[in-house]
Amino acid sequence: MGWDHALLERAARTGEATLRVYEWDRPTLSLGRNQPARDEYDLGQLAARNVGIVRRPTGGRALLHGREVTYSVTAPLTGEPLRALYQRINELLLRALHSFGVPAELSAPRTRAPAPSLAPCFQEPTSGEIVLHGRKLVGSAQWRHGGAVLQHGSILLADDQPLIAALMRAQIAQPPAAASLSDALASPPSASELAAALFASAAHEGETSALPRSDELRDGIERWTAHYAGDDWTWRR
Repeated sequence: MGWDHALLERAARTGEATLRVYEWDRPTLSLGRNQPARDEYDLGQLAARNVGIVRRPTGGRALLHGREVTYSVTAPLTGEPLRALYQRINELLLRALHSFGVPAELSAPRTRAPAPSLAPCFQEPTSGEIVLHGRKLVGSAQWRHGGAVLQHGSILLADDQPLIAALMRAQIAQPPAAASLSDALASPPSASELAAALFASAAHEGETSALPRSDELRDGIERWTAHYAGDDWTWRR
């Protein structure tokens, strides 16, 4: 999360967009920016199952990062409606998924987005999210701040989202199964293969290059990593 926030600042500073693709070093529950969480999750279960926890700067609901690939796009605000940017990023994601033969598509429009709650992110698709046979395959959310926008989300390689229910203090109904690339393909891509397809898809949007490192970026990563590691942020709600 520290990296994503530092890249958001970089987008505002340089006017350049960045696509970042990453995995997690252990299973991690990430919370939406405004979802309730304090006293709702069993810290003993999190520790026993070696599951980390972090709160994202973007909205949405809780999801488990494990057998999945996370992407982030940071871009300067240019006057383009955020919904249009959301659609362009989804087109990038779809192009990568279609390159493997995954019949993914966009979900039907909804009249309103669901409010922040304890329901898992992959319980149901929101308007315009990427689905496979009607089930959510990619969960995405945006945050606009300081002249730039961050969108990031999760592409499931396999569905381990049911574990979220076991990490909560109260019993909740098991949500419907999420879609995953393991559902769609007999031989799903590895995380590195999916990352390569995403970068290849980004190249269709125009000239691309590797991210240059700078002291400003390094300092931002260190500052924001400390912020997102703090309990004051994680358990703010």
